[in-house]
Amino acid sequence: MKFTLALLFAALLPPAVLAQQPLVPQPPALAARAWLLYDLVSNQVLVNENGNEHFETASLTKLMTAYLTFAAIRQNKLVLAQAVIPAAEVLPASDEGSRMLLEPGKPVTVEDLLHGLIVQSGNDAARVLAVAVGGSEEGFAAMMNLEAQRLGMKDTHFANATGLPHPQHYSSAHDLALLAAAIVRDFPERYPIYSLREYQYNGIKQINRNRLLWVDPYVDGMKTGYSETAGFCLVASAKRDNRRLVSVLLGAASDNQRATESQKLLNYGFRHFEAVRLYQKNQPVTSLPLWKGTRNRVELGFRNDLFLSVPSGMLARVLKLALAGKPYAEFPLVALETVPLANIFSRGWDSIRLFFQQGIF
Repeated sequence: MKFTLALLFAALLPPAVLAQQPLVPQPPALAARAWLLYDLVSNQVLVNENGNEHFETASLTKLMTAYLTFAAIRQNKLVLAQAVIPAAEVLPASDEGSRMLLEPGKPVTVEDLLHGLIVQSGNDAARVLAVAVGGSEEGFAAMMNLEAQRLGMKDTHFANATGLPHPQHYSSAHDLALLAAAIVRDFPERYPIYSLREYQYNGIKQINRNRLLWVDPYVDGMKTGYSETAGFCLVASAKRDNRRLVSVLLGAASDNQRATESQKLLNYGFRHFEAVRLYQKNQPVTSLPLWKGTRNRVELGFRNDLFLSVPSGMLARVLKLALAGKPYAEFPLVALETVPLANIFSRGWDSIRLFFQQGIF
C-alpha cells in the first residue's frame, strides 16, 4: 500500500503581499530549444522549459553508454584492465564525429575506452564498448532502451550507442536529467572521470569540450553533445556545499553559448533555492492503524533523509504540512518495520471488527 505525505505552501502573509512579492524570481530566458534544472538532493525539477519534448541528443547519448558499461563492470562482466580488440567493421574509416582514434586490431583496455568515451567523446569508443557489453551495437541499443524504461525515462528511445542522427533516436531534457542523476547516485566511484579536462591516448591528447570545467569551480562534469541538427547541447553537474544541481541545455547555437546559458541556469538554482531537510531517515513521521497483525499500529517514515528545495529564506514563513489541499510536493512513505501476521484467532476477531465498522472482511 502506498502512502503519501503532502507538503503545501500556505501563506502566512496577506494575499496582497504575496501577489506583490513572488516567492522566487522568474528563471532566466535562455538561448536554446529546451532546458531543465534538477536538484539531486531533493529530487525536484526547479526549472523546466520544453523539458518533456523530444529532441536529438547527439553525444549526450553516451551518458547511457557509460551507465551500462559501469553496470557491466560492477557485475564483473567487464574488468577495467581487460583488453578489447576493436574489429575493423566497428571502426569505419569514414566514421563521423569525434573519435579517440582507435586502431582496428590494436588492443585497448576498458579503462582507456571509458576515458575515450567520456572525456574525448569518442564514437569509436562507444561502438567498441557497445559490442563488448551487448554483443553488437543493435543488441546494446536494446539494453539502452530497457534501462531507460527502468529509470523512468518515458520520452526516450535509443537506436545506437553514439548519438549519431537516426529517426528513432531521441530523448528529452527531463529524461537526460534523470540519467545524469542515476550516474551520480549509482556509480559515484566512476563519476570523477567526468571532471577530467583532458585525456591522452596513443600519444594524442584531447581536451574535454565541457567549458564549464575551466570557468566554474563548482562544476565537476558531465557531458557535451553536438550535431548539425541537434545543435550544441550540454548536461552539467555542479556541487556547492551539500547541494548538487544538474542542468540540461539542448539546441544552443554555439559551443560558447551552451556553456554561458548553462552557467546562468546553475547560478539561478543555487542563488534562489535552498534544500532543507524535513525528516531524517528511519524516523517515524506518522502511524496508521493495522489490522490482522501482531501490533495494532505501524509507523511510517522515509528510508532516506527527506529534503525539499524551497525559495531561499522562505521556509520559516510559508511552509506548512497538510493532508489535503494542493500540494507543493508529494513523497511516498514506507513502513519502518515489519509486523508479522497475527494468529488465526486475532485475525478472525479483526475481521469481525472490520465487518461491523466498515462492512468489509
